[in-house]
Amino acid sequence: MIRKALVDIVYEAAHMQRWNDHIRPHQGFSELDKQAHKIIIAFVLSKFEETDRSTIIDWQALIEGAVFEFLQRIVLTDIKPPIYHKLMAEKGRELNAWVINQLKNKTEDLKGDFYRKLVTYLEDPTYSTLEKRILKASHYLATNWEFSIIYRFNAGIYGVEQTKQNIENELEEYYDLSGVQKLGLGKKAYNFIDLVGQLRFQKRWAQSPRIPETSVLGHMLVVAILSYLCSLEIEACGMRLRNNFFAGLFHDLPEVLTRDIVSPVKRSIEGLDEIIKEIEGRQVEDRILPLLPNSWHKELLYYMEEEFKSKIIEGDKVTIKSSDTINQSFNDNQFSPLDGEIVKACDHLAAYIEVNLSIMHGIRSRHLEDGLNLYSSYENKKIAGLNFGQFFDFYKHRS
Repeated sequence: MIRKALVDIVYEAAHMQRWNDHIRPHQGFSELDKQAHKIIIAFVLSKFEETDRSTIIDWQALIEGAVFEFLQRIVLTDIKPPIYHKLMAEKGRELNAWVINQLKNKTEDLKGDFYRKLVTYLEDPTYSTLEKRILKASHYLATNWEFSIIYRFNAGIYGVEQTKQNIENELEEYYDLSGVQKLGLGKKAYNFIDLVGQLRFQKRWAQSPRIPETSVLGHMLVVAILSYLCSLEIEACGMRLRNNFFAGLFHDLPEVLTRDIVSPVKRSIEGLDEIIKEIEGRQVEDRILPLLPNSWHKELLYYMEEEFKSKIIEGDKVTIKSSDTINQSFNDNQFSPLDGEIVKACDHLAAYIEVNLSIMHGIRSRHLEDGLNLYSSYENKKIAGLNFGQFFDFYKHRS
């Protein structure tokens, strides 16, 4: 069972500002954005390990590890990295036990052995060692991307050169990973990571002030996590869970090229939404996919094309199926099922939460008031047997 307290804690990361003891741009440096960037980098590193070295990646362990580390970071709040690493080195077991205790009542009712895996992940250093290593490398790569911007604002300030050296030294520890070497070249794959990073600076609900402000990139991670939690609840097979998570994570990626075109504009002219989709598709083909190896393109397009339609793969053919039908007949790895209907519902749920959190903080506007109308679409709606009305009810009282 998904608890409201767990959904709430995900949004706490939007309040957590990074590098807040440095001169920095206001936008794009929340913990939520950093974690989203980190997980996309982890996807890239994992794909390079698969394609360059035929390494077997446990994708479910990677996804779960990313979520576990995200929750751990929120609970431990904004501890400066040198202090955090020192504390973990000297009191890591005690700190992790405290984190587990804080998360227990929020996670112990989730299906898929979520809580047991969380405990094992944090307490057992031999559990998912490769996936942990990829996530750690991704953490430093995302930090380095941030610091390349921070450094320009803080050149000459005491301690900044030492911070630069520390990050570079940490990254050097992961040069055995193929993807770290490729990104270190600063060529196509790095340009993809850089392009994704720009989604940190695209604000959601740009027409209205909000608290907390969230970026398109941070929103993508929220949708991915919600989709993953819903996938656990319907007991999705491994490929379905993986596909739903990454479909959520990549669903707004084309907006880095087109920016966020709000729904009222898309609906204002008949056929406009289809034209926008066509333009986005061409932009993805021309400007995003060329930055990544050809062998990855099919998978990425599966996540991004018709992202809100549920589908399976039979042979080499993508077939649209309802999530209810997938539940009944195709919940099996061989069909590579993807619940676009769930991703869409989670996208709308995230938007509804964003609206209600802002209103709870005293910020109201016509655009936010319009967002409250999402509730009526999901009040009694079930997808794949999952009652989405109950998730929207979590926040109804705030409106």
